[in-house]
Amino acid sequence: MAEEILRRRLADAFDPGPGFPDARLLGRTMAALGSAEVKRPVGRRLAIPTGPGRQLLAAVLIVLLLIAATGAFLAVQHFFGAPSTVWSGCGGEFQCSTVTVPLDYSHPAAGSIGVAVIRKPATDSAHRIGSLLIGATVAGVDFLRKNSVFYADQFKRFDLVAFDQRGFGRSSPVQCLTDAQRDAINEVDTVLDDPSEQRVFLQANQAVAEACQQKAGRIIPFVDTASAARDVDAIRAALGESRITYLGYGYGTFLGQMYAHLFPTRVRAIALDGLLDPAASAAAEWRLRAAGYEASLQAFLAYCRSSASCPLARGGDPADRLGGLMQSVDRAPLRVGSRALSRTLVIAGLILGLDPHNWNQLATALDDAAGGDGSGLLALADQYSGRNSDGAYATPGEAFLAQFCADHQVSGDVLQYGALGQALSKASPIFGPAFQYVPLECAPWPVKARSAPGPLPALGAPPALLIGGTNDPYYSLAAAQAVHAELPGSVLLTRDGYGVFSYVNSGCVRLAVNSYLAKLVLPATGTVCSSDYPA
Repeated sequence: MAEEILRRRLADAFDPGPGFPDARLLGRTMAALGSAEVKRPVGRRLAIPTGPGRQLLAAVLIVLLLIAATGAFLAVQHFFGAPSTVWSGCGGEFQCSTVTVPLDYSHPAAGSIGVAVIRKPATDSAHRIGSLLIGATVAGVDFLRKNSVFYADQFKRFDLVAFDQRGFGRSSPVQCLTDAQRDAINEVDTVLDDPSEQRVFLQANQAVAEACQQKAGRIIPFVDTASAARDVDAIRAALGESRITYLGYGYGTFLGQMYAHLFPTRVRAIALDGLLDPAASAAAEWRLRAAGYEASLQAFLAYCRSSASCPLARGGDPADRLGGLMQSVDRAPLRVGSRALSRTLVIAGLILGLDPHNWNQLATALDDAAGGDGSGLLALADQYSGRNSDGAYATPGEAFLAQFCADHQVSGDVLQYGALGQALSKASPIFGPAFQYVPLECAPWPVKARSAPGPLPALGAPPALLIGGTNDPYYSLAAAQAVHAELPGSVLLTRDGYGVFSYVNSGCVRLAVNSYLAKLVLPATGTVCSSDYPA
């Protein structure tokens, strides 16, 4: 029985067809046999058969090579170069394609998915360096369309490339809920300070998990970052590049680290802005974020107290007014038309509003909400969650959840998270309790993480340029420092200032990153850049 199953799997993985063995592949193998001299340890030569036996041995070796590879597709790619990829115009100078990859790289015969890719050719084609893959968001196709002018100005000698990661956008997206259901989920309180809130939170997590198992059960086991990194290598081959240049942000830094770990010799240069530490636990990540957003909140409140134009300061101390608002929406969410501004949505609005570029907008929204009008704060929350004005979500939140749960091993023990309460509340009285139970969302998830936390060494890869902000609330400098210690030879560039990410917030950082990616010149160890704005 086992032998029969193995035969069927082999037949599924590789169907040679009536023309097997292929003349070109057979010719290469026979030529190698003719020139090779294989010796046994005792010095006797291995007899190489002649005639039909020689052809049979060559055919067998071909099959073994194909089995050893990750399926017939990857084996043919190994022998004949990149698979045929059709690029077609998709508006302006953009070219688009779909790269076919295995759904499950460990079982390539189980089926395939298409990964949507977009590129914009170098504007200085006479001095073209190669392809720059930008890992700024999981929905990279739309990102590059919206931001191509900025990046084309920064990187004239590169083809700009981005893609929708598996599970997102046009690449087999994980879509489990209706937009109305997403609205309801986003209103659920994550501060579990009474039994009813805990019950509603756990029931909501269970409902999302069951919906995703039912509607996206085929894809959710394979939206992990290791699989996405293998997709990147398929994209590299489809581009015809021997090595890739990579610029990653946020979760894209995890993807970049994973790619350099799996394919170190296929990296030309790599810059990572806003680091995720692959060795950190999910609970540790959220504890750092609580402290980071508390620091940003205090900076915002200090700005409000010192600015005569800050509306939040006109009705009393800004901190007191914010505290009163949080207590009020906890007791009774603030009605905004047919929707409700819950404490969770206030937190979402704060997360987006605490970027210094948004401080004035946040101050007005908080002042209005304290006066009973939550529309401004709800608009910030919607922008954070990707909810459009028509109620549709640009990227379903359950897709991010699927990716997070595939990459992070978490405990399902509610009491274990309860024990974190004191440390998180100390890190931030507002954000700590809101973040405390976030990893528990993965507890009922039908697919468990495929790997444990741990560093991702990249032996043989070029030095990585790591960028961290001293007060980046979401991607902490501590995480950047940890990755710096985990990647020997890496260089850490620090930006002094608030706000998420550094490349877009500092001309000094842009100069350093551009110089490295284009000229392979790294900044001096210990370099610190300032932000472009006062905070």
